[in-house]
Amino acid sequence: MDQDKTNFYTPIRNPLLIVISGPSGIGKDAVVQELKKSEESTHFVITMTTRAPREDEVDGVDYFFVSCEEFERLIAEGELMEHARVYSDYKGIPKMQVREALASGKDVIMRLDVQGASTVRNLCPDAVLIFLTANSRDEWIERLKARRSESPEDLALRIQTAEAEFARLMEFDYIVINGEHALDETISTIRSIITAEHQRVIPRKVTL
Repeated sequence: MDQDKTNFYTPIRNPLLIVISGPSGIGKDAVVQELKKSEESTHFVITMTTRAPREDEVDGVDYFFVSCEEFERLIAEGELMEHARVYSDYKGIPKMQVREALASGKDVIMRLDVQGASTVRNLCPDAVLIFLTANSRDEWIERLKARRSESPEDLALRIQTAEAEFARLMEFDYIVINGEHALDETISTIRSIITAEHQRVIPRKVTL
């Protein structure tokens, strides 16, 4: 007698919305740039901005460049996943870009600060939130100092901000150590998370 075929089950592969987050100086940009090298079937979110493009920047590659009026229209229509005003310019993530990528079956990865990750979680409860950290507080502080881009006052403010961000750790799904000179290990861990998420019995389903 044939085996009852109704008992056969394979995972449903819904596309994922993955947020890479963590405090300043933890290596979010480096992680995303490394993921881009191998995750060709994944869409990496491009930020929209109202500032003018720099000489070497390409619209639709580095940023989406739009007018202030267009950006404010998208805000009014609720068509941005999250946005902020940086000095005199806006920056944010348009929902349409993410919708189109998800509709094509692609996973979507975005890099956001902790506040932005919280905004996405409120908008998309089924997003996968990954918090990057260092091996220790001292290691992270040394990385910030090595950049030599902050005054002592700015460094103290970043440390204070990070402490508040670490207090929100329970809003995230995963914590991944991005240790000094251990980027390959970080990338391997994140890939394992993505693979495991696609094997869930009850898959996540992102809607915008």
